[in-house]
Amino acid sequence: MLPPSAADDDSLRIIYNRLMIDPADAEPSPDRDNLTRRRLMTLLKVGVTIAGLTLVLRSLDLRAILTIIGDVNWSWVAVGAVLMMLSLVVRAYRWHLLLRGSNSTIRFGRLLALYLIGSFFNAFLPSGLGGDVVRAAEAAQDVDADVAVGTVLVDRLTGLMALFAMALLVLPFRPAGFPDRLTVTIAAISLAGLLFGFTLIDGRLFHRLIRILPIRIITLGDGFLERLAVAIQNCGGKTLAGALLVSVLFNLMQVSWWAATGRALHLAVPFSYFLLIVPIMALALLVPSIGGLGVRENLAPLLFGGAGITPEQAVALTLLVFGLERVASLLGAPVYLSTSLRRNREQKQLDEAVAPQNH
Repeated sequence: MLPPSAADDDSLRIIYNRLMIDPADAEPSPDRDNLTRRRLMTLLKVGVTIAGLTLVLRSLDLRAILTIIGDVNWSWVAVGAVLMMLSLVVRAYRWHLLLRGSNSTIRFGRLLALYLIGSFFNAFLPSGLGGDVVRAAEAAQDVDADVAVGTVLVDRLTGLMALFAMALLVLPFRPAGFPDRLTVTIAAISLAGLLFGFTLIDGRLFHRLIRILPIRIITLGDGFLERLAVAIQNCGGKTLAGALLVSVLFNLMQVSWWAATGRALHLAVPFSYFLLIVPIMALALLVPSIGGLGVRENLAPLLFGGAGITPEQAVALTLLVFGLERVASLLGAPVYLSTSLRRNREQKQLDEAVAPQNH
């Protein structure tokens, strides 16, 4: 979170409580409960990452992986890194469209800064508070908390929906050696993801789904699901269509940086193959871990087996992508630092102005 504003702390608490805590179960000291939850989530993420890396490295040749990574083409590495950095601007614009559709007047520059900071948090802080929570809490300073959370969720959702749609479109044109079992898996995941996505962004279907849920879930967060449905519906069909189009552009960039990284490692993997594999790699980020590390490495040998590359090459690819994602996320560090310094300065000026009045 961006220190050290008390209003920011209150906003973060509101967002986090609505996402994670049922008020009926809240203890007298909710801050302690939140801290415990975050620590447990952090331990889970670290544990999954360590276990995943241990499992994959025990079965593969680590020296071969390091040799493959050490022989990179730095020109293609640079292309991949630039695409990742530019994608942050594209995603910030998608969020801007959704907020504008909800009658928000937040400047695009501020949203871009929040997206960069959120990316930095996701990349380097294995905490229970991801970058999405940071973005929602910060946006809640300017719009209603339900709108902030709703647009952040739809922002993520439209990205996944576009990726699933692209995978389904290219599936009939898959390479000859593509495994049949993997074809069925990708088709099932993509169809299920699109069905869930359309259910969520269609206000009528979402309201019907809410009505059949147990009352305990409906009242979670003081009726948060109902208010979330309203916030999503208020975005409007035109706004959602625009967000989906921007998501197509972003996902083409995402597939492109995977392909560029493959070229950097001298891997002859067709671009269409990455269109099929990247959706599953994107879903792997939803598994509690440090940026998908350890999870994607276990999936890579299976997913890229049909491309004719070795398991060591597949794992080297995911590790290099992980490293480049960390590099791209460093853009958020100076933004976070400058914002923190500015807020410290503003808080100090406010304290100095209030101090004489207290005497």
